Amino acid sequence: MNMQSRKKTILTATVAVIAFVSLAFTHVSFFEITKNLDIFSTLYKELNTYYVDTLNADKLMQAGAVAMLEDLDPYTDFIPEEDMDEYRIQTTGKYGGIGAIIGTRGEWVMVTEPYEGCPAAKAGLRAGDKIIEVNGKSAKNYKTDEVSAMLKGKPGTNVDIKIKRLQADGSEAELMVTLTREEIKIKNVPYYGLVDEKIGYIRLSNFTDRAGAEVKLALQSMEGKEKLKGVILDLRGNPGGLLNEAINVANVFVDRNIEIVSTRGKMSEWNKAFFTTNDPTDTKLPVVVLADGGSASASEIVSGSLQDLDRAVIIGQKTYGKGLVQSTRPLPFGAKLKITTAKYYIPSGRCIQAINYAERNEDGSVKRIPDSLKVAFKTRNGRTVYDGGGIDPDVATDPEKLANITISLVTKSLMFDYANEYRAKHEKISSAKSFALTDAQYEDFMKWLNKKEYDYTTRSEKLLEELKTVAEKENYYTTVADDFDAMKKSMTHDKQNDLLKEKQQIKSMLEEEISSRYYLNTGRIENSIGHDNEIKKAVEVLRDEKQMKQILAKK
Repeated sequence: MNMQSRKKTILTATVAVIAFVSLAFTHVSFFEITKNLDIFSTLYKELNTYYVDTLNADKLMQAGAVAMLEDLDPYTDFIPEEDMDEYRIQTTGKYGGIGAIIGTRGEWVMVTEPYEGCPAAKAGLRAGDKIIEVNGKSAKNYKTDEVSAMLKGKPGTNVDIKIKRLQADGSEAELMVTLTREEIKIKNVPYYGLVDEKIGYIRLSNFTDRAGAEVKLALQSMEGKEKLKGVILDLRGNPGGLLNEAINVANVFVDRNIEIVSTRGKMSEWNKAFFTTNDPTDTKLPVVVLADGGSASASEIVSGSLQDLDRAVIIGQKTYGKGLVQSTRPLPFGAKLKITTAKYYIPSGRCIQAINYAERNEDGSVKRIPDSLKVAFKTRNGRTVYDGGGIDPDVATDPEKLANITISLVTKSLMFDYANEYRAKHEKISSAKSFALTDAQYEDFMKWLNKKEYDYTTRSEKLLEELKTVAEKENYYTTVADDFDAMKKSMTHDKQNDLLKEKQQIKSMLEEEISSRYYLNTGRIENSIGHDNEIKKAVEVLRDEKQMKQILAKK
């Protein structure tokens, strides 16, 4: 380790120690803090002096910081200077690049989906294009993050990419493409439109900058064309994001000066109430929010506040249960600490945090708050709601369960590959909303799969193997081995039969994948709407004014 690096490490540790001690001694024993910091610094000094090999100070200190934070919660995180660009992308949704999702496949990184309106899509790049060179440098055996770094850069600069693209005859053609990088802004609202006569639909995927503005614009656009009878706000799978954007999204549907969320933390500065500050877009339009186990944080603030204010009906499954607020604190040399500073509470007064990270089991695992400790609260209309476990839907639905064969086709990328071949052989398709494979085309897909390697284990087969293991341990297996073999033979899955049995599910997912090859993510979403049971349920509820009122009325 050179002298400059050593000075930087010592300075970083010293500044961090001084800042930490000066802030923390009022809450914890000053002696305990200084004692353990002294042990830590002496430990590193001894290691640095006597360890047989030269130490990498940055790597060792970062490992120590990460290990320390792992004992808290998964949202408190150390962000070194070199990772700040990625962190800014997560919070702002912006970066300089070509605008495409990429992923590793074999020895190459390939495009998996170009973003609409971005350089990759405008240049005609497609899902399945293999990136073999970037600016004349081979990308063979490069990792996804390495190729991503090569593609990103200052907006306005060019990048030359050589790709291999599948042709209709199965061969691959090499193409050179020059793209001009742009500032890429990932949309919070990737799709909106009418899903039924006079019923609007808004898919909200993130809560980065301008999420509220995008939802407002989507609603205004639809209301400008139709006298809507209701709107569906889809938050399924939305992991959350910026707190202020959650308030802005809720503000689209509720009046100015309404409390949406409050926060409470150890420091008095984090005890705040957050109110809507803008004029709403529509406070009377019936609203259904779709949510599931992947809806977290800001998604739960929106769905929970609209539920507490009796402004929307929640349809789907219980949400994730993240009621913790993170803030960033500056650290020396451009690093940051993302730290959980408070818990949030929605209008009824409840906190929906599902896991108590402060109390752990003996093995270190975290505890979920048991039902017996959950407290009842009241919505504005007097409906009973509960804390400590996410947002419970007003209308519960069962999530679609993927069949084992479907999971195998997805994880082996076989649907992805077939969609690429379909695109190579078909120049165009009908609109994404109306596109559907014929029975003959589905049979072609089944024949195509005959030449592919994929396998899976059905639940029945898994249970039979577990029973066999238990029988062997209890010395029963020898006497019933023939019976087990007979059962296994009769139970062994038949791929062709499973492809027919799960035809509706597989065909729907395949149609979505193919639609995305022509109309990108908009096409994928648009095609999926027609066979989405939760959207159908939302339309049903919105069309039944009496049912909406009954759900939102005091029980």
